[in-house]
Amino acid sequence: MSPARRDALAALVLASVSVAASAGGAPAAPRAAAPARSGRHRAVPDRAVPRPRPPVTPAPAPTPTATALRARRRALRRTLDRYADAHPQPFTVAVRELDTGFAFTYNAALRPVTASVVKVEIVIAAMLRAQRRHGTLTETERELAGRAVRHSDNVAATELWHGIGGTSGLAAAGRALGLRHTAPGPGDYWGSTVTSAADQIRVLSALTSARGPLTGEHRRLLLGLMARVAPEQAWGISAAAGDGDEVALKNGWLPRKPDGGLWTVNSIGRLRRAGHDRLVAVLTTRHTSMAAGIAMAEHVAATVARNPAR
Repeated sequence: MSPARRDALAALVLASVSVAASAGGAPAAPRAAAPARSGRHRAVPDRAVPRPRPPVTPAPAPTPTATALRARRRALRRTLDRYADAHPQPFTVAVRELDTGFAFTYNAALRPVTASVVKVEIVIAAMLRAQRRHGTLTETERELAGRAVRHSDNVAATELWHGIGGTSGLAAAGRALGLRHTAPGPGDYWGSTVTSAADQIRVLSALTSARGPLTGEHRRLLLGLMARVAPEQAWGISAAAGDGDEVALKNGWLPRKPDGGLWTVNSIGRLRRAGHDRLVAVLTTRHTSMAAGIAMAEHVAATVARNPAR
């Protein structure tokens, strides 16, 4: 091949390479290996992956069976029958356990007078009247309620009694509370209101249930007063309190002329501790002394309420 022909052929090859490079046809640089796709990895079994455990909730205390509740009622009735045989003074008692559903009434037909426990219902009547008119008790009414409940002040109770309309006002409150056996005393004799232990449990229920007619503010106010009665008046159902129990109560005591000067002694209230909530009403009559009535009220309260139905 002549030199001229070799030069022409070399120029042609060089031109072809240049055209290919300008068109992107040059060999690409070696690419890095692509990372392996996650789908190609071997799956890790679920059991090998630690998972957070849900918090452990303590199991609730077992609810007593209907059979256990009936057995407890029978045992209580036998115990109280023996006590009544040894103590001729009439008494009636009712208890309701809000957490277990246990309810028990002894000597339900007895209808003693309330004495000063009716002051709780008088204050409730004033609260219901206030709710209808302006929402809550006035400062004056609160002060009267405090004196009537914490110190069992008769003058304060009588002023509230007049404010609610006396007998008719208390009767209206009784209807709102669902009372069945309570008849207000005549005139200014509010302490001669006749009642039953079961009705007094209904009064207490109005202080512990949002389904009742009282507002939450009024329920807390009245229970707070009952929790702070004067120390010398903190007897009665408090005898059934255990360590740590919160006690809210109202007592009543009255020597009655129709009974020849013998004493009526009553105690109603609430005993509450974490996980347990009891309403108790004890009504007793015809005692030779106030002290004898207190002894009976405390013994009966402790009998029915000291041991929860668990």
